[in-house]
Amino acid sequence: VYSYPLKQLIYLINFFPYYDLLHPSPEEEKRKHKKKRLVQSPNSYFMDVKCPGCYKITTVFSHAQTVVLCVGCSTVLCQPKGGKARLTEGCSFRRKQH
Repeated sequence: VYSYPLKQLIYLINFFPYYDLLHPSPEEEKRKHKKKRLVQSPNSYFMDVKCPGCYKITTVFSHAQTVVLCVGCSTVLCQPKGGKARLTEGCSFRRKQH
């Protein structure tokens, strides 16, 4: 059995923290890159967006790269902003289930 001085034990405990690799927390998994998660999953999703004017529902991709217009009244529902698409003020959305 190895015997370490107390100061060295405290250093080792702080240097090698305990992580449960088989059961990571959901917050920890969400922060990881999509390919480095325990089970690979995409960051993107589809959503139903309701137009504030005519209340029609349009399906929109979360990372849309073009401006999405309402089918009924042609108002702008979302605009591309780098990564994710930004919804217009007043639009309500619901994430679609796979």
